[in-house]
Amino acid sequence: MRELELKYGCNPNQKPARIFMQEGELPVEVLNGRPGYINFLDALNSWQLVKELKEATGLPAAASFKHVSPAGAALGLPLTDAMKKMYFVEGMELSPLACAYARARGADRMSSFGDWIALSDVCDESTARVIQHEVTDGVIAPGYTDEALAILKAKRKGGYNVVKIDPAYVPAPVEHKDVFGITFEQGRNEAKFGPETFSNIVTQNKTLTEAQKRDLILCLITLKYTQSNSVCYAEGGQIIGVGAGQQSRIHCTRLAGNKADIWHLRQHPKVLGLPFRKDVSRPNRDNAIDVYISDEWEDVLGDDVWADTFTMRPEPLTAEEKKAWLAQFHDVCLGSDAFFPFGDNIERARRSGVSAIVEPGGSIRDDQVIATCDKYGIVMAFNGLRLFHH
Repeated sequence: MRELELKYGCNPNQKPARIFMQEGELPVEVLNGRPGYINFLDALNSWQLVKELKEATGLPAAASFKHVSPAGAALGLPLTDAMKKMYFVEGMELSPLACAYARARGADRMSSFGDWIALSDVCDESTARVIQHEVTDGVIAPGYTDEALAILKAKRKGGYNVVKIDPAYVPAPVEHKDVFGITFEQGRNEAKFGPETFSNIVTQNKTLTEAQKRDLILCLITLKYTQSNSVCYAEGGQIIGVGAGQQSRIHCTRLAGNKADIWHLRQHPKVLGLPFRKDVSRPNRDNAIDVYISDEWEDVLGDDVWADTFTMRPEPLTAEEKKAWLAQFHDVCLGSDAFFPFGDNIERARRSGVSAIVEPGGSIRDDQVIATCDKYGIVMAFNGLRLFHH
C-alpha cells in the first residue's frame, strides 16, 4: 500500500488528508482503529525515539507522546515498590517492555493523558495489560503477540488505534515538507550518541558514572524528537521532566524542573498513602495528586471534592516537608538541545538535584555557565551538536 486516507488533517476543517509514499510501500500497517494526522505525526516521531534508544542502550524502550513531543521516555529497567504504586501497576507481572512503558507514562501522567505510545520491541501481553488500563489514543510497535493484540483491540469499544511498523524501514537521507505552498528540504538528523559524546568535559568535576552517561544519552535522544526549544531531566533510566516548545531556554529549564520536582514528590510517603476511594479513576487520582502537591491544594479541593475523592481528609504536605524531601535527590541528569546562554539555568537545575549536564556549548557566556557548574560541583560535557526539532 502506497497511501492511506485520513479522516482529516490537524483539524476537522482540513481536508483532504492522507499519508503516502512517493516511492515504495508505506512501512506502516493499521491493525486496528483509524489513526489520524496528528496520531501519525506522534507515531513516526516516537518510533524513531524508541528505536534509537534501543540501539544506543540495548534495552527495551518506550515513549509517551502528546502533540509531537514526548511527555516521557524510558528504558526497560525494573521498578521500585514506590514506582509500582505511583504508576498504578502494583501486583502486575511486568516484562522489561512493560516497565519501560510504565516509566514513560509515569514521567508526567497529567500530560500523558490520551497519549500516543511507542514501543521498541514486539508488544507482549504484559505491556498490553499496562496499556489496557490507561487513557491513550494508540500505539506503534514492530509487532504484537496474539494475546497483546486481542487486549488492545478491545480498548475504546474496539476502536483503539494499533499500528505496526516495519523495523527494517530506512527513510531517504533527504526529507521534505511543505509550508505555505513552499517545499523545504534538508538532510535527516542522523546524529548518534555514544562514549565520544562525553569526550569534552569542560568543568572541574570530570567524573561521569556509567548510569549518568546512560541517562544523558537518554536526554539527548529524547531532545532530538522534542519540539524546540527543549530541555529535559532524567534519572534512573527514564525522563522525569520535559520542557518543550518554549521561546526562552530558562522557561524550558523551569518547566522541566517543575515536572521533575512533581515526579519526586509523587514518591513522598504522604502522597503514596493518600486515602483514595476505591471508585476513583486513575485520571481523577492523577488530578487530585497534582492539586495535593501544589501550593493551592486546600483552596481547590473543597469539602465536596474531598468527600468524592478520599475516604478521609488527608494531612497536608507542607512547604517545609516538600523542601526537605526534594533536598535528598542529587542524581538527576539534564540535557539541552542548544547552549545555555546564562548561568541561571544551572541555578534552577541544581534546585531539582541535577549533578550532570550535557549541552552543545558555543555561547559567548560559556565561561559563566561553566563557573556556575563549578560552584556546585556539577559535571558538564559539551557535545558540540545542536538538536533543534521542528
